[in-house]
Amino acid sequence: MSAKEILPPVQWLDNRHARPDASSAVVDSLLPSGIALKTRKFHRQLEGYRMSPLKSLGSLAGMLNLGGIWIKDESVRLSLNSFKALGGSYAIYRDVTKKLGDEVSVEELLAGEARRKLGDLVFATATDGNHGRGIAWSATRLGFKSVVYVHKNTSAARIDAIRRNGAEIVVVNGTYDDAVRQVSADATQHGWQIISDTSWAGYEEIPKWVMQGYTTLVAEAQEQLAGQGLARPTHVFVQAGVGALAASVMGFYQQLLGVDRPKTVVVEPTEAACLMLSAQQQDGNPRHFEGDLDTIMAGLACGDPSPLAWNVLRHCADVFTICPDYVAAKGMRVYAVPLDGDAFIVSGESGAVTLGALMYIMQWEGARALREALALGPDSQILLINTEGNTDPDDFRRVVWEGGDSVPDPYKTRVSRTFGG
Repeated sequence: MSAKEILPPVQWLDNRHARPDASSAVVDSLLPSGIALKTRKFHRQLEGYRMSPLKSLGSLAGMLNLGGIWIKDESVRLSLNSFKALGGSYAIYRDVTKKLGDEVSVEELLAGEARRKLGDLVFATATDGNHGRGIAWSATRLGFKSVVYVHKNTSAARIDAIRRNGAEIVVVNGTYDDAVRQVSADATQHGWQIISDTSWAGYEEIPKWVMQGYTTLVAEAQEQLAGQGLARPTHVFVQAGVGALAASVMGFYQQLLGVDRPKTVVVEPTEAACLMLSAQQQDGNPRHFEGDLDTIMAGLACGDPSPLAWNVLRHCADVFTICPDYVAAKGMRVYAVPLDGDAFIVSGESGAVTLGALMYIMQWEGARALREALALGPDSQILLINTEGNTDPDDFRRVVWEGGDSVPDPYKTRVSRTFGG
């Protein structure tokens, strides 16, 4: 991108396949009835578990002419600064109980005959950072070894965090998608069990368990919203890499509320827009996004959608959006320097992009058609998820302290390139 080129802050695509009245079968296959109760029962057994907070940005909501902005803040989840351990821990637990043929408690798994029967299992995964740390933490807490594959551009801080949680690290000379392919090959050779949040042909059960594990945070959010007198959010914005979290959140609301579910918006990086690309196709199949996935949103830098997640999003996401890095940077700074009366939130690049996207949708003239289509206004109650805290201190300081990825003025400057252009 040239020095003068400014990417639009938000580009979007209405999902013509979204059918709230016809997607129940797709969602039920992923999230069977009662799954959120089951996952929360498991997570309550984990050391350090507590509900992550739901925070309000009421002053910002008033500034944007919205009824409320609610942030499910996962930056404090299980001392890991990320929601990812919810999915990884539940998937490991389901895998070992399947091997045992019995659903034992975590205490029984750690101390009893069950652990001896399982032997020396090794769990492996590929990651941009947060998922790998969650797998390392979960495997260690449940008494197993882990091997985590990272791509060459993974920051040293994220690698160190994974290693500190007990994993062996393998660096792959390529992208996240290359790391996924390499760990798949190596796990077959060594007899490791892969715990991935992305699916592929013949590998769907474990990614499904990972996505089920994420429902804990949505169930918590619903409970917390009810405490504020709100039956549901009117809109949910969820960031996406392979799409696992977005599919879990949107599937949860589809199953819970059916045609009364919130309007749902997927947010991706412009430079890693595999879901937007897939949504543009006529045949409904997921597509690979070419390129080096060069975005500060490391947790969302994925070129291949999870087919399992895509199948849900194709039916349950109302709008797909993409945003350049400066939108995530703006979200980080707004979280860190809130308006008077609003909550202070520490958010990493992937965690903050939904807030930046919402602000541009409400304030940028170029997004007028989108905000009107979404019926965003004084009665809107928006749910966002801060998926990560300060997981890369050097990059966090570069953005928040030093003004890295500075925000241009798209309100006045002509946009020079659009998605696919």
